[in-house]
Amino acid sequence: MNIHRASDPQKRILHRLKISRGHLEKVIRMIEDDTYCIDVLHQLQAVESGLRETGHVVLENHLKSCVADAIGKGKKDEAISEIMQVFKRGG
Repeated sequence: MNIHRASDPQKRILHRLKISRGHLEKVIRMIEDDTYCIDVLHQLQAVESGLRETGHVVLENHLKSCVADAIGKGKKDEAISEIMQVFKRGG
C-alpha cells in the first residue's frame, strides 16, 4: 500500500523535474546564443518556480506518508524536528 501512495506523487515529481530540466536547458541555450538578459531572467524564473512547486509536491507527499506514519508510531516530535531543519537550512 505504501508503494501505491508513492507512485502517483513520484510520477508528478518526475514530470515536474523534467519540465524544469527543459527550462534550464533553454536557459543554457539562451546564454550560449547571447540572448537579451531580461529574457534569460524570465526563463530562470520559470526554472525557479518549477523547482519550488516540485518541492511542494515532495513536502506534501512526505507529510501524507512519512510524517503520518511517524505520528502513528509516536514519533511526532522527531518528524516535526526533521521538517523544521529543512526549512531552517533552506531559508
